[in-house]
Amino acid sequence: MLSQKTIDIVKSTVPVLEKYGKDITSHFYKRMFTNNPELLNIFNHANQRQGRQQTALANAVYAAAANIDNLGAIIPVVKQIGQKHRALGIQPEHYPIVGENLLGAIKEVLGDAATDDIINAWAESYGVIADAFIGVEKEMYKEAKEQPGGWEGFRNFVVERKVKESDVITSFYLKPEDGKEIASYRAGQYLTVKVQPEGDEYTHIRHYSLSDAPGKDYYRISVKREEHGVVSNYLHQEISEGDVITVSAPAGDFVLEEKATPAILISGGVGLTPMVSMLNTIVEQQPEREVMFIHGALNSEVHALKDEVAALAAKHENVKNFVAYSAPTDKDRQEMNFDREGFIDLDWLKSTINTKDADFYFCGPVPFMKMMYRSLKEWGIVSENIHFEFFGPADELEEPTEVVTA
Repeated sequence: MLSQKTIDIVKSTVPVLEKYGKDITSHFYKRMFTNNPELLNIFNHANQRQGRQQTALANAVYAAAANIDNLGAIIPVVKQIGQKHRALGIQPEHYPIVGENLLGAIKEVLGDAATDDIINAWAESYGVIADAFIGVEKEMYKEAKEQPGGWEGFRNFVVERKVKESDVITSFYLKPEDGKEIASYRAGQYLTVKVQPEGDEYTHIRHYSLSDAPGKDYYRISVKREEHGVVSNYLHQEISEGDVITVSAPAGDFVLEEKATPAILISGGVGLTPMVSMLNTIVEQQPEREVMFIHGALNSEVHALKDEVAALAAKHENVKNFVAYSAPTDKDRQEMNFDREGFIDLDWLKSTINTKDADFYFCGPVPFMKMMYRSLKEWGIVSENIHFEFFGPADELEEPTEVVTA
């Protein structure tokens, strides 16, 4: 238990963290990778360059400080971060490294304002927070290994099929190299892929949403080729059918809830991948549940899995499918293969969705996510019926206390 003095000191630093949080976390990552370059095998280099990881960590540190007198309040945050830590392979021995460099960064940024009392209080508090993470992640590692078909760490999978879904998205069907059973998962979860391109000093790890229903003898991930994406370009350009890649067991807490209420699945761009998993799962496991699939894309050339979703909607009366293209091609206009020209907005959602008594799931680029969140809140959808997933470190939508990171 932390002493009241320690709690008071840490809480007194909250305004400082709010102001200098990103400066501290930027210094932290620079220190840590200088002192422990081996950790570059785990962390996403692109997120570092874009500043997303620094912002996300700053939010997490701020939340920990603000709730230091009630750490139970951040357990949901710990569990969500723990999911990604388990998938990445973060181990207990990494936490002292993080702690040492975080305290060093606080001293560097705050200078003389970081008194011995402040540093000691943060050191003590960090130890308690780290123990919470280690405990939660220990159970997650155990569950991942001991579940039917589960495994520890990374496991070799063969690319059985590679299917081009659009100009920018390709699906990879993965089967275990050892031919043994694979772990099931919940719709919405992701698979974590580790690669080391030829000539690269470090391994690169990325999370990719599973894009099919569970219960198959394969995993399917549908990967967008990003312009400067090390892993996505490697998978698209270097990996062929028959090649082997390594993955960790499915993870993630953005999952389809098993409820009877209608499910409204809203996506932008490659954000449709977990939604397709949810759609397929509902069709297979809850054939009476009403589901609406609403997707926004530039046009049909980059719209992946559109035929699969359209076929489900044509075959199942409980499935409704709506498409918005912000820049349809001439062919799109001739074929009228979309329902709206423009972006998904609240007015169109209101005209399309016949009930507010539903669970809303959404995923896509950050601007899309922010707009969806604001729109649903403006419409009066209660928070417990709003579910969302960020690709990469979480960003802020409207309420920072609801946002977590990895």
